[in-house]
Amino acid sequence: MNQIEICLSPELIHLHDLKGKIAVVVDIFRATSTMVTAAANGVSGIKPVEDLESCKALKTQGYVTAGERDGKKAPGFDLGNSPLSFLNGKYQGKKVAITTTNGTVAISKAKESAELVLIGSFLNLSATASYLQATERDVVVVCAGWKGKFNLEDSLYAGALVEAIGFDFDCDGALAMSSLYRQSSGNLVAFLKQASHAKRLQNHNIEADIDFCLTLNRFDLILLLENDLLVSHKKTPS
Repeated sequence: MNQIEICLSPELIHLHDLKGKIAVVVDIFRATSTMVTAAANGVSGIKPVEDLESCKALKTQGYVTAGERDGKKAPGFDLGNSPLSFLNGKYQGKKVAITTTNGTVAISKAKESAELVLIGSFLNLSATASYLQATERDVVVVCAGWKGKFNLEDSLYAGALVEAIGFDFDCDGALAMSSLYRQSSGNLVAFLKQASHAKRLQNHNIEADIDFCLTLNRFDLILLLENDLLVSHKKTPS
């Protein structure tokens, strides 16, 4: 039986063996939710970039640039980090370069040794779980956290994925987070609005983003990192 484990912060990733495994990177508020939404609304590819200047420079190569630090749009970028910016196919057919406080850092660390990197969100939870069940690979969920610290929303998503995928685990994080998800799933939005990063975003008057990011299974796609570009797929692996 395949195994699943949870890395609760990118700062702990060196304690997990990702070789030959699939890393599912998650940053619910809001990077991975934004990436999944962009892909579902016709963006042709998404390039995650760790630092601001390298990301901004990609505008000269035809990329739409999205930059966020500390929950706010970074100066000089076309967009910030809101999934709502990509609704209605506004950027259909375009490539997007994105850098965020936490999510793109986690992607950068995960891709160093994982066999494959997937992007996770509540928006495509079921599609991701179905894909992973079909791959017959062990899984490590890499939570982006907040500046290296544990956060609730990413870890709770990891618990939801543990529940959905049905893999074995020998990981206290998986045990704890799957149990917490079962307890809170009936009122997930109210529970996660207590999270510290949800409160940071509320201070920026973007509560609509929070509600959107906590929508379950809005999109039926998976988002994979291929040659440093995130691209969407709708088929499970053969």
